Amino acid sequence: MNSKVESGNNALDVVKWLVVFVLVSAGVVGNYYYSAESLLYRVLALLVLAVIAGWIALQTEKGKSFAALVTEARAEIRKVVWPTRQELTQTTMIVVVFVLIMALMLWGVDSLIGWIVSLVIG
Repeated sequence: MNSKVESGNNALDVVKWLVVFVLVSAGVVGNYYYSAESLLYRVLALLVLAVIAGWIALQTEKGKSFAALVTEARAEIRKVVWPTRQELTQTTMIVVVFVLIMALMLWGVDSLIGWIVSLVIG
């Protein structure tokens, strides 16, 4: 019984994805076809088509799982402890100083190797 439900649901999902594909294709072709029209009208039409296509895509199983993923990701982002301004400034300064020291060291090694090669060559 469960496989019949999944099969019917899967077939309906395929139809929904085809409708989404047709809507996106219509937007692309319509934008090209009506290129002489105002950009504002074309953008508004594309936004309407995108909202409709997105809503239809969210009705599929993959769309529902994507929406759940986005919801869970937002919840996880809210749990993150972001650094304070002072911590951010201190960490940035440490990185800048380290990069400058490494740049000077690499410049010195490069100059030394260049000097040695010029002595050997000539």
